Amino acid sequence: MAEGYLRYFAENKASIFSAGVETHGVNPKAIASMREDGIDISNHTSNHVDEYSNIDFDFVITVCDHAKERCPFFPTSAKTFHHKFPDPAKATGSEADIEAAFRNVRQQIKDYCQQFVSDHL
Repeated sequence: MAEGYLRYFAENKASIFSAGVETHGVNPKAIASMREDGIDISNHTSNHVDEYSNIDFDFVITVCDHAKERCPFFPTSAKTFHHKFPDPAKATGSEADIEAAFRNVRQQIKDYCQQFVSDHL
């Protein structure tokens, strides 16, 4: 979701990459939630952070404590940022409850990404 919003708000001001410390594919509920807000992430991929070890990033953003703790060292002068978002994939309850969790986290990520682009790009 963060990749989708960063791409949207940054427009052509930056190249955006997204990766994790594990690959699981893009969650269909995340795709549906983003589609509700007009952002299509259906073609995004689940990449491992090791795929980008040779890129000299300007910024590295981690979005969960698990990633922050396991994120490998990048030999770069990138400014690092961390913001912990709840993981909506771990939401429980009815389908409506889970969809609401995705919408809630989506809004948090949207707000963060919009502010990040405004402040740093």
